[in-house]
Amino acid sequence: MALNQLDKEWTKQMLAKSILYFLLHFIIFVSIGAVALLWDQFDNLAEHMGKNGSSYLYALFCVFMLVVITYLYYLFEDRTVLESGKSITLVFLLLDISFLASWLIGKYINIFARPVAFVALMAFVLIGRRSGIFLNIINALLIFVADTFAGGISVQNAYYSSLIISFSAGMFAIFFCNRARTRLHIVGVGIFIVIPVDFTIALLEISTFVEGSTTAVHALSSIFMHMGFGLFGGVMSAILFLALLPFFEVIFNCLTVFRLRELTSSDAKVLKKLKEEAPGTYNHSTVVAQLAEACAAAIGEDMDYARAAAMYHDVGKLHNPEHFTENQGDYNLHDELTPELSADIIRSHARDGYALIKSNHLPDFLADIALQHHGTMPIRYFYAKALKMTDGELNIEDFSYMGPKPQTKLAAIIMIADASEAAVRAANAKKPEDVERVIRGIIEERMDLEQFSECDITMVELTKIRQALVNTLSGVYHHRVKYPTIKYKHTSDGSTKGENV
Repeated sequence: MALNQLDKEWTKQMLAKSILYFLLHFIIFVSIGAVALLWDQFDNLAEHMGKNGSSYLYALFCVFMLVVITYLYYLFEDRTVLESGKSITLVFLLLDISFLASWLIGKYINIFARPVAFVALMAFVLIGRRSGIFLNIINALLIFVADTFAGGISVQNAYYSSLIISFSAGMFAIFFCNRARTRLHIVGVGIFIVIPVDFTIALLEISTFVEGSTTAVHALSSIFMHMGFGLFGGVMSAILFLALLPFFEVIFNCLTVFRLRELTSSDAKVLKKLKEEAPGTYNHSTVVAQLAEACAAAIGEDMDYARAAAMYHDVGKLHNPEHFTENQGDYNLHDELTPELSADIIRSHARDGYALIKSNHLPDFLADIALQHHGTMPIRYFYAKALKMTDGELNIEDFSYMGPKPQTKLAAIIMIADASEAAVRAANAKKPEDVERVIRGIIEERMDLEQFSECDITMVELTKIRQALVNTLSGVYHHRVKYPTIKYKHTSDGSTKGENV
């Protein structure tokens, strides 16, 4: 999660509600485990429990302790998960699926074929790196408990390696999944995490061979067979991830890097419509996206979020695309309108964008930034036009955006990048010093009007943003060599000849 919620007010009611959710899911997990582990023992359940009851009781205690530890982790590290029953359900559903998949594959295929990295991959993408690391540890311990105390494993000596295989595979998945930007990249990660799994399997089988319990031929055959199952387990982790991630994204409304990239594709529904009906706005948004990514990188914000916010910040212009300069030809529709009406049309695109994004069930942060990216800035052109047409006093609020002001650093970035792109293009600034002067003026004007008073952006970060914009815009609108005009024609001998025009 992006924000630490420890300072947020935490009531007794919220505490009690989160504890009840955890207890409910603990009961569900134990019920699933009991059915799975005792499935073959229902005919002689009483006799089986008489012999193994103490082991199952100890396993139950271990699971309860792990659930308590999980609750305490989120209570002290990330209360955003505890604030929502849906988030708690997400955490436990990952553990439930992992346990069931591990039991089924271990029982009917091979224990080394289990998708031990599934929880790590899903938690990392859906919740975050820290939760991914923590839940990977919890999942590895749960599998170890089932293997050791509840008869979940039958291969000789394999329980020694079940913990390290589960833990190391998940950790490798988290560390190497960080650079995965498409769903297919995850398949590569699934293959890569086979390394620690197969290494551990090979050591286990070699140790069995050294002990003299089997022949060399049988040992080699067993090594390669079990390493093959390890490869299957790594790939199965990725396949299970790819198969279930879309459902988790929809059901739990999770915004992943994969979904963000799909939303910013030119084939995305709203962007495709923007490209067709307001091509000027679409082109402007793609440049702002490039600027926003550079700014986000400069101050440590998420570049994928910045790009998505930039691509959608002006979609409200779809309501009246022809009333915005970048979509107009030689004729300006505002010449026929009063300044007040023109200002109202222009400023309405922020709220229209918010409504459009909401109606298409897109992520909330896109709607929020579309609403906030102009803050309460005055629409200078029409305010100045109105001043020339009246001798009386004008209320500048009638010619200003309705806000709110940017509430996050990303919203501030989009505000600055949006205005800077338009201003640099309008000023025809190509030299870095000219670009820097325009952007400095944009930022200072917004500071004077207190547009950043409701977000936690600092002066150091604003300086980094300005430098990133100067570097990027100087490259986008750099001076180009003027090419000579040449007219080409074919000669009688079949060659081509050019002449200066």
